Amino acid sequence: MAETSETRYRVGGMDCASCATKIDTAVRRVAGVADVSVSVMAGTMTVRHDGSSDLKAIEKKVTGLGYSVAPLAGNAAPAHAHSSQHRHDHGHDHRDHAGHDHDHAVHDHEGRDHAGHKHDHVSHDHDHSHDDGEKEIEGLHGHDHAPMAGPWWQSRKGRLTILSGAALVAAYAVGHLVPAIASYAFIVAMLIGLVPIARRAVMAALSGTPFSIEMLMTIAAVGAVIINAGEEAATVVFLFLVGELLEGVAAGKARESIQSLTALVPKTALLEDNGQTREVPAESLSVGAIIMVRPGDRISADGIILSGESAIDEAPVTGESTPVRKGVDAVAFAGTVNGDAVLRVRVTAAAADNTIARVVKLVEEAQESKAPTERFIDRFSRYYTPGVVVVAALVAVVPPVLFAGPWGEWVYKGLAILLIGCPCALVISTPAAIAASLSSGARRGLLMKGGAVLETLGKVTMVAFDKTGTLTEGKPQVTDIISFGLREAQVLSRAAVLEQGSSHPLALAILNRAKADGVPVPPAFELEALPGKGVSGKVGGETVDLLSPPAARERGALTAKQDVLITALNDEGKSVSVLLINGVAAGLIAMRDEPRADAQAGLAMLKSAGVKAMMLTGDNKRTAAAVAGVLGIDWRGEMMPEDKQRVVGELKRQGFVVAKVGDGINDAPALAAADIGIAMGGGTDVALETADAAVLHGRVGDVARMIELSKRTMRNILQNITIALGLKAVFLVTTIAGMTGLWPAILADTGATVLVTINALRLLRIKI
Repeated sequence: MAETSETRYRVGGMDCASCATKIDTAVRRVAGVADVSVSVMAGTMTVRHDGSSDLKAIEKKVTGLGYSVAPLAGNAAPAHAHSSQHRHDHGHDHRDHAGHDHDHAVHDHEGRDHAGHKHDHVSHDHDHSHDDGEKEIEGLHGHDHAPMAGPWWQSRKGRLTILSGAALVAAYAVGHLVPAIASYAFIVAMLIGLVPIARRAVMAALSGTPFSIEMLMTIAAVGAVIINAGEEAATVVFLFLVGELLEGVAAGKARESIQSLTALVPKTALLEDNGQTREVPAESLSVGAIIMVRPGDRISADGIILSGESAIDEAPVTGESTPVRKGVDAVAFAGTVNGDAVLRVRVTAAAADNTIARVVKLVEEAQESKAPTERFIDRFSRYYTPGVVVVAALVAVVPPVLFAGPWGEWVYKGLAILLIGCPCALVISTPAAIAASLSSGARRGLLMKGGAVLETLGKVTMVAFDKTGTLTEGKPQVTDIISFGLREAQVLSRAAVLEQGSSHPLALAILNRAKADGVPVPPAFELEALPGKGVSGKVGGETVDLLSPPAARERGALTAKQDVLITALNDEGKSVSVLLINGVAAGLIAMRDEPRADAQAGLAMLKSAGVKAMMLTGDNKRTAAAVAGVLGIDWRGEMMPEDKQRVVGELKRQGFVVAKVGDGINDAPALAAADIGIAMGGGTDVALETADAAVLHGRVGDVARMIELSKRTMRNILQNITIALGLKAVFLVTTIAGMTGLWPAILADTGATVLVTINALRLLRIKI
């Protein structure tokens, strides 16, 4: 297989879907280019090429169309090694962007200082050989692709719109004062706005996009002048520029919603160095560095807490309103706010790799992969626009030629139909909604790798959950303390004494319970591990043993009644330890991996959404039945990874659309086999880099929220398509009937695009 490389670019100034189409078409024509993915909302382009491509030629193509372009860092790693790694076998088109070949590519040179601005400010600082040409073209084009970081009227696009409007007003004034030259005044006013538009139309046509909105606009405006409708031509050009300005503002808002996440990470950190602390730039922190975080400060890097215990406000990253208490060995995320105590944190990820940077990168990359609906609309618009041109030509020519209709009237109607036919609103209807939805989900810790995943999630009818660490906490907890003659606290205290220093999960459960109950844990003497049986020692002159039930039976320490009690606890899926004091049973301690606090509520949310749930676990059937009984869920126990994969296949054959939720490691085969694999509970790295989607906060209810977000998005897309096509259909009929002309036609186009974008942006504000 030929080696392919992947290069990512930041593209400045795209504000509608036709921008992306023009760039896509132009770059595909460069020799050696295998694939191009452009995201309007993220302002990025990924080019896959065979290494022979002239990257400067690619950049020149993009700047020739009037956009700024800058390569992102960490580019051009061979992509062949993983090109099918995560595609699974269910036909999703999320192009293996799990971060492998550009894992530290993203915001290390420009992504951290733009606080959500459109960050096209990388466009002219770099030393490209074509800068002069780029500046020359940019001065002419009206689809201004310069940053809109400040107020809209300070952008070049804003200034051109104001100039065009002023020229139009001046033309009206001149026409009123000197009627003889009115038509010339309107032609001059029109040309001020039209020259940049026509320039772009020609560049797009030469790059393979002859039917661009700019070309339709140019033909309509020139045609209007020819049939002596100069006043309307000038007005339509002005309205077109206003519409584009509004589109740019709306696209900027959508882009900011994603990029504003990066503004959460502070720019500086307090680095510990030889016992002293000094302030350093956050992006200079290396893995292993130790930073100090004062109360009230934002944590400047992902890391592990070395000392201190504090309530950390994770709302900026996770959406959780309640601060989370964290102490030594807990994981702290960049961008979260330290509450009430000084923390020392060991950095575990460089700035470009921290959770927020990776989430932003993941969302941007996800937007470059198209959803099925989006691919269909792209294909549809490829035939739709030329079709509109043909219809417009027929409307202009047929009535005068065949039915002796007035040429002026029918050419005018044909020109209006040209403007109505622009597919901008239709083409952006899907990506705008998907971008807003992906961004909205990311803010709540719901990560979805692309439009195909987002679309499929809404169709899920069965969710298969792993048990340990997904439906349950993933670590055992003491559930029952049964004493024979002693107080419960005494049983717990003696058991904890024996387990001191052990890291076994059952031992930790006993120690955690003793700490939580405030039980004294005196020192033990002559501690001895009994392999496969338990532990023994001397406490205050007594010989104390903590044994498994079989080991206690061997010693003849259990009565028949106590045996029945142990069996009953085992039937509930609990592990039991027996405490002996001087050889006599003094108590039982039962432990179990308990369901997460939110598991029942989360499963209820799925049920109310009409989605079935099932638990697949490798645990023994008694434990599985006990946990499933508490949760009220179907289950399969004693399953190896290949068994889970087989069950997922069976469910699909039964007609279910299956989502598999697991920790992304031992569940990998089942995650791959499912229609959607959702990683949860396995830590951020696994969550971000495996499966199709990830739940960062390990809440069972988030799976239902993800499905609900998908359904809302699909409804939003349907509304957008209805708005886009509905407005065009209405104005098409009214134009042919002679009720509306060029002005309403351009309003129908730009108005529909703005309405569709605003409707999509509603997804950013939804509460799920």
